[in-house]
Amino acid sequence: MKINAPLLSSKPEALSQPDEKDLDVSETEDLGPEIEIREILVPEEMHLQRLDVVLTALLPEFSRNYVQQLISESCVERLGSGGFSTNELSHSLAQTVTKVASKAHAFERFRLSLKPSPQALAYKPQQMDIEVLFEDAHIRVVNKPANLVVHPAPGNWGGTLLNGLLYLDPQLTQVPRAGIVHRLDKDTSGLMVVAKTRACMDALVIQIANRDVHREYLAIAHRSWTGPEVKVVESSIGRDPRNRLKMAVVDLLRSPGKAAKTTFTLISNGAETFEDCTPQSEDEVCLLHCQLHTGRTHQIRVHLASIGHPILADVVYGGRVHSSIKRQALHAYKLGFDHPITGEPMRFKAELPGDMKAAIQSWSLGYNIPS
Repeated sequence: MKINAPLLSSKPEALSQPDEKDLDVSETEDLGPEIEIREILVPEEMHLQRLDVVLTALLPEFSRNYVQQLISESCVERLGSGGFSTNELSHSLAQTVTKVASKAHAFERFRLSLKPSPQALAYKPQQMDIEVLFEDAHIRVVNKPANLVVHPAPGNWGGTLLNGLLYLDPQLTQVPRAGIVHRLDKDTSGLMVVAKTRACMDALVIQIANRDVHREYLAIAHRSWTGPEVKVVESSIGRDPRNRLKMAVVDLLRSPGKAAKTTFTLISNGAETFEDCTPQSEDEVCLLHCQLHTGRTHQIRVHLASIGHPILADVVYGGRVHSSIKRQALHAYKLGFDHPITGEPMRFKAELPGDMKAAIQSWSLGYNIPS
């Protein structure tokens, strides 16, 4: 029996060759993927070794992690000793093995159901609405909505932008990460450029590394902006030593991290009176233009929180949810780069999504956004 999805190791690194950053998988086949059945015989020299070690040695195309996953998910059966057999007797005598440290005995037979791992199932086409602003034979520029994960990861093996891109263009299976060269957080909306060939991908990666790709964002942040209208934040970013699931401004002499630079420009300040507060009580926010000079994880969110202006509704970094917007109020509205093949300057702008517009109106913010 043959599998119709690739059997991968536990590392979700790529399509053709796996590489490097939430689950509602809509199956494209009602019956799901086919399972490959294999039987193996334990050689004499592997007597009393751990079962996961034995199976990994006898199935060199699979990782030990994947073999352990098969055992723990009841996909390995002990058939007893003797020659190979697939008759009814061997099936009736089969005992499921669920402990990876179980001992294998010389000349024992095992039957394995080699089902595709979640990582393998992640890299499959899924139909979804993707707003494409520009497309040619080399690149595609998309406007990612909020609440869409860019790339499969633990907890989100399907329903990602990558899955949607594979549906649009099956040839992207030949390009690492389906051509994705940069990311937006799940709850951040806005512009992304995606390569359609490996050559374009490599060229765009070089542009990003050289800081030649220009990305501008709009953010609604807590508290009124004071002082200079333009503030440059140059603070290194790394994993938060107190919470490894978050990023934080770090001292490079004490903690690992990377240099990061963002320029913030005030567009307007605004305020709203809450119904559950006293009549004169009000909260204040500011609408900001954000220019990235580096591309660190959660950079804008971390830098704004570090200067006392967490993004509205960004609960991870100190923001508060508001009735007009349930996700972090951050939108990648401008993107600029040179075409990786023709060299032509490419400039794109994405209008604000509805929830950002509603929040701006709710807070009486000015709307003089830079063109």
